[in-house]
Amino acid sequence: MELRAFLDHVNAGRLIEGGSEAHQFMHGAAQEALRTVAEINAGYRTAEQVRALLSELTGRVVDESVVVFPPFYSEFGKNLTLGRGVFINMGCRFQDTGGITIGDGSLIGHGSTLTTLNHGIDPERRADMLPAPVVIGRKVWLGANATVVPGVTIGDGAIVGAGAVVTKDVPANTVVAGVPARPIRDTGFTA
Repeated sequence: MELRAFLDHVNAGRLIEGGSEAHQFMHGAAQEALRTVAEINAGYRTAEQVRALLSELTGRVVDESVVVFPPFYSEFGKNLTLGRGVFINMGCRFQDTGGITIGDGSLIGHGSTLTTLNHGIDPERRADMLPAPVVIGRKVWLGANATVVPGVTIGDGAIVGAGAVVTKDVPANTVVAGVPARPIRDTGFTA
C-alpha cells in the first residue's frame, strides 16, 4: 500500500482491520514519524529547525508563522495540517492517522491530546480501528491538558477549558469546560 491509497482509505472513514495491509502500512509509517519526532525532541532546536522537521513529518511545507514548543508527539504525521499562525505548546500528543486539521491562529495548550482512531468494541476485533478526523477551526484556544476525541469539530473562535475532554462538536465562539466538556457560555466575540 502507498501513502495516497492509505490516506484515501482513512479519510473516507473506512475501517483499518487489525493485521490488514492498511494496518501494516500504518505501523511502518509510524516508524518514520517516530524517527522525525525523536529529532524534534532531541535537544534544543531553533524555531526554523522545528518547522523544517514538522514539514518533513507532515510531508508539506509548514508556514513560517507556525510555532511549536517541543516536546511534541505524533504517531503518523502525514495526516496533520497546520494553518498559519498556529501555536502548539509543550508536551502535546497528536494521533493524526485519522486526520487532524488546525485552523489559522489557533492555540493548543500544554499537554493537550488530539486522537483520531477508535478501537473495535468486540474484544475479538479490538485491533480494528475506525478513523474519524479532528477539526479545529480558526482562532480556537485549547487550554492545557485538553483532550479531543475522534470525530470532533471545534468551531472558529471557541475556547476549550483546561483539562476538558471534548466528546462532541463545539459551536463557533463557545466556551466549553469539564469532563465531558459542556458549553459554559458564548465568548462574546466573532472569530
